[in-house]
Order: sequence, then C-alpha cells, then structure tokens
Amino acid sequence: MTTSLDFPTQALLFPETTPTTPSSQPELPISILVIDDEQRARQSLCDLLKPLGHRTVQADSVAEALKWLQADNFSLALVDINLPDGSGQDIMRYIQDHNIETRFIVISGESTFDHATQALRNGACDFIRKPYMPASLLETINKEVVKVKTQHRYEHIQDELKGSEALHRFIVNNSPDLIYMLDHQGHFSFVNQRIQALLGYSAKKIIGQHYSSIVLAEDMEKAQFVFNERRTGDRASQSVELRLLNRHNKEIRFVEARALSVELTSMGVYSSSGEEGSEFVGTYGVIRDITDRKRSEKLKHYHQYHDQLTGLPNRALFHDRLQMALAQARRNKGQLGILFLDIDRFKMINESFGHLAGDKILQRITQRLKTGLREEDTLARVGADEFVLLLPAINQREDTAVIAQKIIEGSSVPMRFQDQDLRVNFSIGIATYPDHGRTKEDLIRHADLAKCHVKQNGRNGYDYYSPQFKNVQRPALELENALHHALTNNELELYYQPQVDIVNQQVTGLEALIRWNHPQKGLLTPGLFIPLAEQSSLICDLGQWVLERACHDARLLEDHSLTGLKIAINTAMQQLDRNGFQKQVLESISRHKLEKNYIEIEITESNIMQDMHKAVEILSQLAEKGISIAIDDFGTGYSSLSYLQTLPVSTLKIDRSFICNLSLHQSGTPIVTAILNMAEALNMNCVAEGVETKEQKMVLKQAGCSIIQGYYYCQPQPLTDLISYLKQANEGTLNHCNQLRKV
Repeated sequence: MTTSLDFPTQALLFPETTPTTPSSQPELPISILVIDDEQRARQSLCDLLKPLGHRTVQADSVAEALKWLQADNFSLALVDINLPDGSGQDIMRYIQDHNIETRFIVISGESTFDHATQALRNGACDFIRKPYMPASLLETINKEVVKVKTQHRYEHIQDELKGSEALHRFIVNNSPDLIYMLDHQGHFSFVNQRIQALLGYSAKKIIGQHYSSIVLAEDMEKAQFVFNERRTGDRASQSVELRLLNRHNKEIRFVEARALSVELTSMGVYSSSGEEGSEFVGTYGVIRDITDRKRSEKLKHYHQYHDQLTGLPNRALFHDRLQMALAQARRNKGQLGILFLDIDRFKMINESFGHLAGDKILQRITQRLKTGLREEDTLARVGADEFVLLLPAINQREDTAVIAQKIIEGSSVPMRFQDQDLRVNFSIGIATYPDHGRTKEDLIRHADLAKCHVKQNGRNGYDYYSPQFKNVQRPALELENALHHALTNNELELYYQPQVDIVNQQVTGLEALIRWNHPQKGLLTPGLFIPLAEQSSLICDLGQWVLERACHDARLLEDHSLTGLKIAINTAMQQLDRNGFQKQVLESISRHKLEKNYIEIEITESNIMQDMHKAVEILSQLAEKGISIAIDDFGTGYSSLSYLQTLPVSTLKIDRSFICNLSLHQSGTPIVTAILNMAEALNMNCVAEGVETKEQKMVLKQAGCSIIQGYYYCQPQPLTDLISYLKQANEGTLNHCNQLRKV
C-alpha cells in the first residue's frame, strides 16, 4: 500500500490533460549542419538530404562551424574529423562543454579504431566511414531525425502539462470554495488557499492536522459522517450544513460540506490491494461558506415574525406562543392571562405631531410596556395602536389585574416629547384561561371585547371579559349578517375615482371603490362595513366580487374605446392567505379578454406587514404574470422600508395625511419629496391621494409628482356617470370638479 498521497492527490485535483499525439502535431523542419572542408562532399550531402525537406547549412572549418552553432539551433550535425583549422573532435567537445542540444554523426575518411572510439566518447551518435553508401547514411540520419522529433514532441507535451497543471492549480487555489483532501485517518493531506481567507489557517500548517480541530464541538457527530465519507456517487453526502471555527477570533462559520470518495487508483484516494479490490485511503471534499446566507435567513425570519417598527413579536408569533402556552396550561392544569391593550386617542397624537413623530412615540411606549415583564411573558403589536400581552403560568386570575394596574399607573407619568408633556393612556381588556375561553381565538376575541367595553365606558382603565359584552356587538353582528345578504341581493356597487396625469392632462387609471346600497341605511362607504368584513372570511368574498366586477367594467371601457386605463383593486391580506388567489385574478382577466396590465393589485402597508413572507410570495407570482402591484397609504406607520426591495412594487400611493396640509406658503414638503425621490430611485410610479385643492396640486407638481387622485379633479362615481367624464378627458377638456360632494 502506498504511504504517500502526493501523486494521487495531484491526479485527482489536476486531471490529466489528454496528450497530443504525434499525428496531431505539425512536423517541424529539422536543421542540419554539414561540416566538411571539401565543398563537393558538403554539397553532395545537402543534395542527398534535400528531398527529405530538412534545412541544411554548410561549414568548411571548425571556426565557421562554431560560429553557426553559436548563432543558430541545429538538431543534427554531420561532422568530418579532419578540418583545415582543427579536428571535428574539437567541435564535439565544444558542443558537450556548452550543453548545446545538437546530436552529431561523424562522417570521415579517418576510420581507425582510435578515431571512432574518441568520437563516441565525445558524444557522437554514430561513426560512418567515407566513402559511404547513400542508403546506409540516410537510414542512420533518419534514425536520428526520428529521435530528434520524438524529443521535440516530448518537450512540447511537457510544456503543455506544466501549463495545464499551473492552470488547474490556479483555478483550485482561487476557488471561492474550500477544497480539501483527507487521508484514511482523517488528517488533511491537501487544502487549497481558500482556507486562509475562510478560517485563518495557513494551508501548509493545516496539512497533517485532524479535521476535528476546525469543527464546532456541537457539530462533531455530524462532521464524522461528512469528513470521513467513504460512499460514492449519489449515495455520497451532499449539502450537509456544519459550523466551523475561525482560527483568529473563534467566530463560527456556517458551511455546506459536500464530501465524496472515489474508487480508482488513478483518482488518488484508493490504492490497489491485490485481487480482492481497493483499499480506502482518503476523502475528497468541497466546503462552501454560507455564513452570509444563514445571517440573511435569520434576518428574514426575524422580519417575518416581528413588527418592523417596535421590534416586538407580531400577530403570527404571538399566536404561536399562545398556542404553546395553552398546551402547557392544559397539561399542568394551570392558568394564563391575555391583556388586550389599546392606546387611547392615538389618532389625535398622529394628527398633532405627524406620523413620523407618532412612530417615535410608539417606540418609547413599547419600551415602557416591556419594563417589569417576566422573561416568559410575550408583548406583541397587532395593530397600529394595539398590543396584546400574554402572561403564561399565572397563579390566580387577579395576577393579571396587578399587571394591568401597573400599566395604567405607568402611563400616568408624563412622557417628555418635543418640549411637551405627553400623557398616554390605555384601555385594557383581560381574558384568562380557562375562565374566559379555552382556545386562542376565544381568549383573544374576549379580551378584545373587554377592551371595547372599557373604551365605551370612559377609557383609561381595565376590565375582565363578561359574556354580556357580546350584546354590545349585536348591531355590528346584524350589519355583518346583512352584508352576507348584500352579496346575493345585488346590493353592492363599484365606484371609480380617476388618477390624472397633471402634466399631460390625461386620465391614466382608476381606483375601484366599493359601495353598499343598504336597503334601510342607504349608500354606505367602505369604512362602515369593510372592518367588519375583515374580521371574517367575508372580506375574501367581497374581494372576489370586486375583482370580477372590475374586470367586467374594464371590458366595458374597452368597448367604449376608452383603452389603456388601469383599474386598481384594493386587496386584503386575508385574500392573499386564501389558496388560489393568483388563479382567481388570472382567470377573471382571461374570462373578460383583458390585457393583464389593465389590472393593478393595491394593498396597504399594514396588510403587507401582517405576513410579509406570504405577501412577497403571492405578489411576486402575480407580478411575473404581468399584474402590477401598488402600495396604498404609503408612509403611515412603518419605519423600515426593506420590504420595498423584496416586493415587485410598481406604484407607491402617498397617503392623504401627507397631502392635506400642503401649502405654497410653507417651507417645503420634506416627507412627500422624500417619498418621490425614493420612488424615482427604485424606478416606481407615485400617485398622490386625497388632492382637493389647486394649491395642493401645484405643490405636488413642483415637487415632481405627476399623477394625482382626489376630489380636485373628480369624486368617485359609478361607471355609467364616469364614462362621459372620461370621454371629455380624451377630447382634451379635462377640468377639475367644483363640487366636493364626498361619496
């Protein structure tokens, strides 16, 4: 058995280049130096060699021969012994002393044994006596020519092999992956230079070390199967994740180790051991650094289950922890509490200080709420100004009241903000397991009902859930039931509000806005019934109705020669959660024979943040099919804009709260300008919502916003009333609306 792996390793890492065969190499001409003092003898030799295509040069003396040997390269020399200024032996000794790669044949009339012996000692290939037979001489010359050409081919192949090995070595050492070879005992016998950058080890110093010296202890068991891999082919280890230690700072690196072994001696990891087969001598593998990917996955996972503004768990993570706490409470026959917190009059804070200031206040409120909580407690943000607090493993129901009272008392301490004392109060509803519910849905809903009861009775307090609180919600339930009938009784209608290009004075699109013709209450706007629908699956049924009607109306606009108008459809997160949403959208578009770019899916920031991972997945699939995506109410409540880089967003709609106070007399519009600049940098369109005055229009135009939507140009209208307006716009008579009748 071979003890060294040097040759096998080289054979494995630097595969043998296919040698060039003699027939594939062009035959280079052979240069022959003919040395003789008789001109006729020299010319006779040259004439004899001419048909063979060889290049011949003549010399009539030692001096002239040495001159040619210094100036040119000759593969073969035909040398006479007796020359006017010396002996052919002098030329042969000169060739040997100066390591000149010229083979020579002695052709001489001096045929004594001493002359022949001396010539052979001086390196002559053969000794031919004059006069010679031409056939015999040619045969001798041809033998030497073949040897010369063979030597040339060998040198050429060696040069190619050296270049090939250097190329392969360069590729391996500059690979972004760590390539290694272990002997049969698990010691490194080869590593490329990547190990220096990846782990800080010198390639030379790591040779001979056991692989376990670089593996994190917790992953050692897994590493044994990867680094000592003996299997081959599809059964070998593939993409196994491990953690390695950096030599300098012991930083953990996540890696994928793909290890495989081979069976052939020529591959260098098995050695022949007789007729029984081959003996395992080592493992070859590739290690890829995936640390950055793991960090990215960790960050993505964090954003998926945490609120972007406060860093608190979001609704999804809260439900997960509540489910685990309930399982533990059932197993231990214990109790837990849910506190539903609502910040009183937080809308007034936003309107007074602005949304960005409201975000900072929310962050400070979050820090206050977290103070004094146990490690096992979970505080989550589930709405713009709503929080839920999970208190697992409480001893008695009254423990939840103690926490609620601490929150109330803590909120009474003024918060200093922008040189003002700001007091933030809470309405808190409490539900406990098992007294107020046995499922997570019941507990959260009952805590929410208790919170609503507190808000209806003066705010700034807390109360436990009571079954009678359900009666308070009866009008809402009646309205929800009536909404079910509205879908079947054809009581719903779509109104449309144009989006106008103020530079070209053209309508570029429409936003579809649902209305409810209630039999008793009259025409209801979305704010009166959409929140109810969002609390149940009814929002999905409404969304499907809106989609179908919008596609129908888009077809109607086409039939009236009103082409190219994109209709934006508001979409709830519950619709994205429902399986088959993408299919519904595409089938509706196809059924009405529309171009896909005629429909735009519009979704709010808050909806996206409920489950960003799901939103990115679904909306990306729609975008790939040509459906454009718009973000509604942009800029209201989320300080992190990282989702814009992952979502295929084509349009940002600036929320009306940023538009209402625009004035030519004020210093500027920093928020609006910032949104416009960001949209331009991300190659997105911008639409300003809620534009009602000429002054707002002028400020937006100066800021670079070319598309606006609002009562300044047109209020939401039924399609039948809007068609005449759109035709006027096509005729160049687009005017703003003088009456601000809000519908």
